[in-house]
Amino acid sequence: MYLNNIEKFKYYTVKNINTDEVIKRRLYDIGLINGTKIKLMYESPSKKIKAYLIRNSIIAIRNKDASLVEVSEIND
Repeated sequence: MYLNNIEKFKYYTVKNINTDEVIKRRLYDIGLINGTKIKLMYESPSKKIKAYLIRNSIIAIRNKDASLVEVSEIND
C-alpha cells in the first residue's frame, strides 16, 4: 500500500521510500523515514495534496510524491 491511498485518521508506518535521492532527502528532512508513524489528516479540494501527521507536525505532501512511499497499516 502507498501513502497516497491510505484511509483518513488511521495510523500507518513507513516501510520504504522508492524515489530519487533529491525527493528522498526532502522526505527524510521532514522526518519521514522507515518506521515513522503517519496519519492522513486533511485533503485539498482538488485531492492533489494531502496533509499528514508526522512526528506531531502536519505536513502537506503532493500525491505524486506520496505515491512513492510504501506504508503498512498499524493494527492496534
